[in-house]
Amino acid sequence: MLTCLCSPFCRLRVEAPAYYPIAGLRWKLYACRNVLQKTAAHSAVANSYSHSERKNRKKEGTYIDKDGVARTFDRKKVSRKRGGAIKGRGWKYGSGFVDGVFPVLSPMAQDILELVQKGTDVAKIWESLDNIPRAHGLWDDIVNVAVQLRLNRQWEPIITVCEWILYRSSFRPDIICYNLLIDAYGRKRELSKAESIYMALLEAHCVPTEDTYALLLRAYCNAGQLHRAEGVISEMQENGIPPNATVYNAYLDSLLKARCTEKAVEVYQRMKKERCRTNTETYTLMINVYGKAKQPMSSLKVFNEMKAIGCKPNICTYTALVNAFAREGLCEKAEEVFEEMQQAGHEPDVYAYNALMEAYSRAGFPQGASEIFSLMEHMGCEPDRASYNILVDAYGRAGLHQEAEAAFQELKQVGMRPTMKSHMLLLSAHAKSGNVTRCEEVMAQLHKSGLRPDTFALNAMLNAYGRAGRLDDMERLFAAMENAGDTSPDIGTYNVLVNVYGRAGYLDRMEAAFAAAAARGLAADVVTWTSRIGAYARKKEYGRCLEMFEEMVDAGCYPDAGTAKVLLAACSDERQVEQVTAIVRSMHKDAKTLFTL
Repeated sequence: MLTCLCSPFCRLRVEAPAYYPIAGLRWKLYACRNVLQKTAAHSAVANSYSHSERKNRKKEGTYIDKDGVARTFDRKKVSRKRGGAIKGRGWKYGSGFVDGVFPVLSPMAQDILELVQKGTDVAKIWESLDNIPRAHGLWDDIVNVAVQLRLNRQWEPIITVCEWILYRSSFRPDIICYNLLIDAYGRKRELSKAESIYMALLEAHCVPTEDTYALLLRAYCNAGQLHRAEGVISEMQENGIPPNATVYNAYLDSLLKARCTEKAVEVYQRMKKERCRTNTETYTLMINVYGKAKQPMSSLKVFNEMKAIGCKPNICTYTALVNAFAREGLCEKAEEVFEEMQQAGHEPDVYAYNALMEAYSRAGFPQGASEIFSLMEHMGCEPDRASYNILVDAYGRAGLHQEAEAAFQELKQVGMRPTMKSHMLLLSAHAKSGNVTRCEEVMAQLHKSGLRPDTFALNAMLNAYGRAGRLDDMERLFAAMENAGDTSPDIGTYNVLVNVYGRAGYLDRMEAAFAAAAARGLAADVVTWTSRIGAYARKKEYGRCLEMFEEMVDAGCYPDAGTAKVLLAACSDERQVEQVTAIVRSMHKDAKTLFTL
């Protein structure tokens, strides 16, 4: 038995079976199987095959799945040339071919792929494709290339290949070709072209599948045109094709990415009303919807509903629920879900560990996040760039800028290139500690790396100048942001200005910044209002604080614990304290969740 006491947040005990008690909870980490024994057993079984069995196995195809495991498939079943499953069913939404079989490129397909990826002149690429000798397997090669490009998210080359099939080649395009084009144009937000491909599909008497409608839905949602997405659902119903889980899941996924949470809940309710059969992906998406809306208990309710109807959660479902609690810093709840995931037989991956690290980071326990990072490495799960970013953020939130710097340097030492977010989190950590010089150095590193600071990074720099009392530099940077087109100020920018001016006692400048945000069409959030109220609370202007509190509520912005703390700071006697307490309690009593199940 090995015992490691690293911090008050994590106590590691490694034994068989291994237990990891962290923050008062015990996790059972199931031991990995002996790979050598498994391989030896597999070899013994393979050697026992008869000659006929070996002969039959030669007829099967082989491929490497996403986990690096060699698998087999029946060539006849998936052969396009023999009218197998791919020919009949076509496109599989969200993956390559039916049954998740990824394309294995022939030498000819490899040459075509390189030609398309390296070429920039569409006319020359089409001419080269015209000159390829017509062989029996050329169609398979072309489609395999297109699917491989989709896996690589290379939309322009997909359009080049599929439009050659559509407008130039002697091949008759099938549903895979049309769906690939609709998907590519939708990703590029070229809706008119996606719609024209859909009309061409109908004119060619090619029957659209559920996946065709799912891709159209995604295209409309990505462009923010939800009313047209609803039109796709209506058209399906008018044509006698009831939307299934594939279509609705694509709709939910697009709404989730577009942050249209209320609409996503409405669609989910419609699914249940229409008795559309939901699946694991549906529930996972809804757990994410409620999680991003900061309603972890609603996520848990969806999770319990899922299990109640016999739908089995997968590792993505558990990770989504861990993330829902992590966003609110609810460590114990996140740990419970993490433990349940292991008991269900799922080995945590890097995404699950990252979600748990995020829970400790949001809760203000950087040591706990560090211990999860060490645990992940101990269990043989290699941290990714996001793992290091979470570690930098955890230390930065706690004001431990030296530790944040060390984690950032370790990210580079292991051979990973820091992204904009990596620099942004490091910048925020040093800004919180008031180390303006280091913040300026980080900004210089950004430019040297060829990365252009985004609005969030510039907001951190504004905050650093404000905390250091360098208001002239802060205002100069703010003026530069107003003049730049791609880094225009957001509500976070004005929150920094309102907070800095309010703390410095410049109430006129603070009110001007508050008004400027409204003039830009930016809605003040709870941070804006709380910072503004806090400026008057420091002056003990109790009446003015209550007036702004009423304005805040009338504007549809509801207070949080920080707002209540600031209001109490404005009180001068017990009567005022009682009045504020009664107001806050009544608001919490009347408050309703944003979404209902």
